[in-house]
Amino acid sequence: MTDWFQLAYEKEQDMIETRRYLHQYPELSFQEKHTHDYIVERLQKLNFQIDAHVGQNGILARILGEEPGPTIALRADFDALPIDDLKDVPYRSKVPGIMHACGHDGHTSILLTVAELLHEHQSELKGTVVLIFQYGEELTPGGAQEMIADNALMGVDKIYGNHLWTGYPTGTIHTRPGPMMAQPDEFHITLFGKGGHGAKPHETIDPIVILAEFILSAQKIVSRTIDPVKQAVLSFGKIEAGNADSVIPDTATCQGTVRTFDSEVQTHIYHKMDKLLQGLALANDITYSFDYIKGYLPVYNHEASAETVKKAANALNFRYHDSDLMMVGEDFSFYLKARPGAFFFTGCGNPQKETDWPHHSPHFDIDESAMKYAVSTFMKILELEGNF
Repeated sequence: MTDWFQLAYEKEQDMIETRRYLHQYPELSFQEKHTHDYIVERLQKLNFQIDAHVGQNGILARILGEEPGPTIALRADFDALPIDDLKDVPYRSKVPGIMHACGHDGHTSILLTVAELLHEHQSELKGTVVLIFQYGEELTPGGAQEMIADNALMGVDKIYGNHLWTGYPTGTIHTRPGPMMAQPDEFHITLFGKGGHGAKPHETIDPIVILAEFILSAQKIVSRTIDPVKQAVLSFGKIEAGNADSVIPDTATCQGTVRTFDSEVQTHIYHKMDKLLQGLALANDITYSFDYIKGYLPVYNHEASAETVKKAANALNFRYHDSDLMMVGEDFSFYLKARPGAFFFTGCGNPQKETDWPHHSPHFDIDESAMKYAVSTFMKILELEGNF
C-alpha cells in the first residue's frame, strides 16, 4: 500500500516554495491572471488534459488511469483579499493592499502537489481524477457557479475540497456529515429622514436616532424569535451618517451580515427586519431602502463522503475530529449541491509559529507543515474511492 504521507513529506519543501511564491504575488477575485497562468504552466509539465478557461478564469485538469474506475474531482481556490499584509516575513505580499489572508495560496500549492503525485503514479491509477482550480471564491457570486455552468462537473461522480484552518491545530483533520458552513447573506439599509441644525432637532427627522433604534431592536430577532437550537447570526459591520458635529443628516446607512443554515430561518430574519423598518417608517415619517443579498448556499456534506474523509484521516493515523458548525461561508456548497462529496478542514494553527491568527487578518499565516497532511488526505480519499 502506498505511503502517501511519506510521498507528500518528500515534496514538502517544493510545496512550501510554491506557496511562498504565490503568497508574494496575490491577485483579487476575478482578476487572477498571473496566478492562472502560473498554474497552467505548472500543469502543462504533467500528463493532464487541461481546459484553461472554464467559467471566466477557472482551470480544469483531468488525468486518466490505465483501468476503469470512478471519476473523482478535487478542488482548490486561488484568489486573494483586499488586505494589507502586515507580517514581518521574507515572503510577505509584494502587492500593496492585497494578500492571501485565507490560505488559498496553500490550497493551490496542495493541489499542484497532488497533481505531481497523480502524474508519477498514473500507471496505478484507475478511472479519472479531475482537479478544479477555481477563481473568485472570496467575492460573490463566486467562481463555483460559473465553472459548474461551464461543465466543470461533467462526468464527475464525487467531489472533495479542503480548507486550511488556523483555528484547528496543525496535523488535524476535521469534517462532519450534513451542515458544516453557513449561508453568508448581506444587507444594505438606508433611512431617509429630514436633516437640519443640531440645535433644532424638533425641526428634523433624525435618521441616526431611528437607525440606532433599528439596530437595537434587530438584536432581538435572533435571541427572541428563533428557536435557540437553530443557529443564526445577525451582525452589523458598517454604519455611516453625517459629516459635521452640528448637523443632523438627511440619511443614515448600515450594512451587515446574516448567517443561517436553514432557509426558513433565513426567510424569517429577512421578514422580521423588514417589519421593523416598516414600523419605524410609519412611526417616524421616514422612508427607507432595504437590499438583502443572498450569499452562497450552506455547505452540506454528504454522509458517505464525510465518512470517507474520516476513514482517510484515521488510515493515515492523523488526529481526526468532527468539525464545529462554522458561521463562515464557502461557495464549495454549489459543487455539493450538484454532486455528492465533502469538504474538510486541515488544521494549520500553531502558536509557536504565530499561525493562529484568524482568517482575513492582516497578520494571517499558515503553518506550512500542515500542507502535507492535506495532500496525503486527498490521495488516501482517492484510494478509498477506488482510484488506486
